[in-house]
Amino acid sequence: MPRVPSPAAARIGELIAGERVRRGLTQDDLAHLTRIDSSNIRGYEKGRAMMGIPTLVRIADALKIEPGMLLDGVTVEMFGLPAEDGRRRA
Repeated sequence: MPRVPSPAAARIGELIAGERVRRGLTQDDLAHLTRIDSSNIRGYEKGRAMMGIPTLVRIADALKIEPGMLLDGVTVEMFGLPAEDGRRRA
C-alpha cells in the first residue's frame, strides 16, 4: 500500500529533522538511538510516512524533547479526510 504524504506528516518530519540537526545527529545516529530503521527515519523526515504515537515518543525521547514539540503547528485540517463512504460520523 503506497504511503500518501500529508501536510501533517511533512510538518512532523520537518520538526524531527530540524531537532536532529540542531543536536548534531545524523539520521543513522537517530535510527540507532531509537532502534528504528534508518529508512523509516528518512521516510518520516521527508513526510512520506506517518508514525504511530509509540514511535513519535521514542523519537522525542532520543532527541531529549517532549513529544508534543513534534506536533507544534499540526492541526486536524492537515490530515487528509477519508472519502465519504456513507457511514454516519459522530
